[in-house]
Amino acid sequence: MRQSLRAKVIEICDRKIAQKGPNVGLSFYAFFANRNDDPDLLMEAATWWIKTHQLDHFEKAVKIREMVVSGKLSVI
Repeated sequence: MRQSLRAKVIEICDRKIAQKGPNVGLSFYAFFANRNDDPDLLMEAATWWIKTHQLDHFEKAVKIREMVVSGKLSVI
């Protein structure tokens, strides 16, 4: 996972947790605008989320943040 995506994931998770509390869930789409302006980055996030870690469509933001911070960043 590239550094820019890593930073964005942490930022979005922090914001969602602050707004809605520690039980808030999100999908990898939460890290992107409604339009697909960076398909390579979207596919990188989807690969990390779906293929590499086999996560459900919605996961707790605290779980995703912890995974990124702890270094579970590899992509197949």
